[in-house]
Amino acid sequence: MLRNLIFRTMEMLMVACLAAMVTMVFTNAALRKLSDYGLTLFGGGITVSEELSRILFVWLTFVGAVVVAGQWGHLGVETLVGKLRGRARIAAMFTSDILVLVCCAVLFIGTWRQAPIHADNIAPVTGMPMIWVYGAGFITSIGIGLIVVGRVFRVLTGRITDQELRQFAGEVDDPNGLPKGHVE
Repeated sequence: MLRNLIFRTMEMLMVACLAAMVTMVFTNAALRKLSDYGLTLFGGGITVSEELSRILFVWLTFVGAVVVAGQWGHLGVETLVGKLRGRARIAAMFTSDILVLVCCAVLFIGTWRQAPIHADNIAPVTGMPMIWVYGAGFITSIGIGLIVVGRVFRVLTGRITDQELRQFAGEVDDPNGLPKGHVE
């Protein structure tokens, strides 16, 4: 229940980022085109729209990475893992998850070390501290890390389900366990 609420909120954040990006870029392009014909509004464009759309794109990408991780959507070596059975598949999942945790730790530590620098750097147009851009690494590393820690815990305690193993191997597209190519 809480997991679904968190992922739903992240998906809504992604929609809001995308809608704001499209609106800003389209409006800016329209204003610039109108200024070519002699109708100059807002000085021919909105200066903050380019910078804000780049910042929103970073957040869209990093939050999207967490959402996709929760849906088993990231790239994997499904051809190899699909040939494994039983404990070999569990070992592959465990190894993969440990490597992902290492990457999450590297991302978090790197973001942590860079945070004081970016807290003092100011974006040239909006005047926002750049930690608002680079801080997205915290959300991604913690979000994906928590997802993977939960899966590692289920593997270590023997609670990993057959459906999760099938999803890991790419045999199931749907989080509800429907086989690949299943159409209702």
